[in-house]
Amino acid sequence: MRVVFMGTPDFAVSALERLRPHHDIVAVYTQPPRPAGRGQQDRPSPVQLFSEKHGLPVRSPKSLKSADVQAAFTALNADVAVVAAYGLILPQAVLDMPRFGCINIHASLLPRWRGAAPIQRAIMAGDSATGVTIMQMDAGLDTGAMLLKGETPITDATTAGELHDTLAKIGGDLIVEALDLLAKGTLKATPQPSAGVLMAAKIDKAEARIDFNRPAQDVLRHIHGLSPFPGAWFAHGPERIKVLKAELGDGNGAAGNTLDDRLTVACASGAVTLSTVQRAGKGPMTADVFLRGYALPKGTLLA
Repeated sequence: MRVVFMGTPDFAVSALERLRPHHDIVAVYTQPPRPAGRGQQDRPSPVQLFSEKHGLPVRSPKSLKSADVQAAFTALNADVAVVAAYGLILPQAVLDMPRFGCINIHASLLPRWRGAAPIQRAIMAGDSATGVTIMQMDAGLDTGAMLLKGETPITDATTAGELHDTLAKIGGDLIVEALDLLAKGTLKATPQPSAGVLMAAKIDKAEARIDFNRPAQDVLRHIHGLSPFPGAWFAHGPERIKVLKAELGDGNGAAGNTLDDRLTVACASGAVTLSTVQRAGKGPMTADVFLRGYALPKGTLLA
């Protein structure tokens, strides 16, 4: 089929890579290059870099609202548009242009976790599973009919980065299956139920500070839900230290106090052992390596 692909970050690359051998990718829409890094130089999106490497035509309008942009989209004569974390709102005119409309790869088991940060919110909420929903797009925010689903477990050891990669692969596999069924006329749509809707609000950096006045399980999921970005952190004196991995620890004590010399920290109930941390300007390191150069003896208060 003639496919327009619309995506921006790494998550979307997996789907584009899987679709490319099977369908005619007539255009790739992605967000314009953005300033990034220490030099704040414009950096193309991962989808743009992949597309250019493989000779796919790239378009990066700042908006899809103008008549000229919509006319150029219409001229592609697409059978379907596949959308994966594109980052721009699709006007109704764009949603209606492809013969089979626009199909979204959403990183949750809808209707749970509609919105911007479904991967992080699923971990932080303590969910035992999540997945990918292939969805027919409509004018609402992740409200369209469900076409296919794939599920994966979440454990206490799962980080957002790891879950991202797992879901990207599931999404790539599912979208190939969805378009095959669509071409055969056997892809079935199921309306989303009204019960069980949760919104996955965008992650605010103000949420990243670790609150040890919560149960250990909640603290653990908070850390892993924000790993590797933006990274949950605690303060010790003037220094802010990120925590990228943790596990449930032994012992109890005053919340925020270290219980041993191995970075086990008391929570409101139970404790967590901080296993991978990162100081400002440094790379991630194990707790053992960190403690060789930074003393946090038993009884130290982390805030």
